[in-house]
Amino acid sequence: MRRTVRGTAAVQGIPAPHPVRRSRAALGALTAAGTLLALLLPAAPAGAAPAHRAHRSPTPQAALDAFWTADRMRAAEPLDLPAPAERPTAAVRHGAPLRVAPTLPRLPKASARPGALPQAGGPWTGGGAVTKTTGRVFFTYQGRTAACSGDAVTSGNKSTVLTAGHCVKLGGVWHTDWVFVPGYHDGQAPYGKWAATKTLSTPQWTASEDINYDVGAAVVAPLDGKKLTDVVGGQGLSFNSGYNTTMYAFGFPAAAPYDGSKLIYCGGTTFKDPLFSGDHGLGCNMTGGSSGGPWFTSFDEKTGAGLQSSVNSFGYQFWANAMFGPYFGDDAKNLYAQAQTT
Repeated sequence: MRRTVRGTAAVQGIPAPHPVRRSRAALGALTAAGTLLALLLPAAPAGAAPAHRAHRSPTPQAALDAFWTADRMRAAEPLDLPAPAERPTAAVRHGAPLRVAPTLPRLPKASARPGALPQAGGPWTGGGAVTKTTGRVFFTYQGRTAACSGDAVTSGNKSTVLTAGHCVKLGGVWHTDWVFVPGYHDGQAPYGKWAATKTLSTPQWTASEDINYDVGAAVVAPLDGKKLTDVVGGQGLSFNSGYNTTMYAFGFPAAAPYDGSKLIYCGGTTFKDPLFSGDHGLGCNMTGGSSGGPWFTSFDEKTGAGLQSSVNSFGYQFWANAMFGPYFGDDAKNLYAQAQTT
């Protein structure tokens, strides 16, 4: 297996996206006309076929719960993404900062603090809210079971999960059998398996899989009559928060040397990708399967709560121990607005 992308590299048994699609992404985004947020998003070019920015899942909750057994979750292969070969021409839109506070109705007490930064990758031993809000994402991709990571966030519908764009759609196809398992540990689902009723992504990722916009979201159905963030809480969010700041990244890497059984974290001062994207960069050795895991600013190790400002997206094959995550600009903010009002 190629070790190209932290949470995004060619997966054993799962082919990479077609090279033509990667070149389209490098040339820039074909923007789809919005529906709910049509006035906030640019319209598609004249004559272009509109890209579907969302996918509805018809599979019943009970069927998905039965499908995703402990053994099947353990065996799901980490989904990875090839790194960009050149910088896309379209820049990420920046706007006014927006901060959303965490919603933590049952904040678990933190245990021993993990230690000083920087941290290039290790098990999270601090406890706190992040152990409930962060989880693994499971789905079917090209007939195979696969896995990413995700995070429950504060939202109007109390049912929104943020992840990477390629963890909801890749190679022009939306994933199926999609579930979120918060607090996952070694095949266990202590807070349940939450089935997606709808998955969404940014218009740029949906149309052309532009690496700068590798952000996805899911709206999950209630479980046992309760909504997601009423059970596990929701992390806060921060959009247009700038570069070169202290951030923490979390995920469930499943490619060697990790096995997907534990929550892993990295932390340190970020930098702007000097190569082929406008992403944040962070010293981090997480591997495939960590894709979609949250990056936090203003993260409090004592409570395990923070403001999500990115997701694990990709890494360069030639740049060891570096992870990259998309800048949460106006389009990520619009995606969040659309998901939480669904």
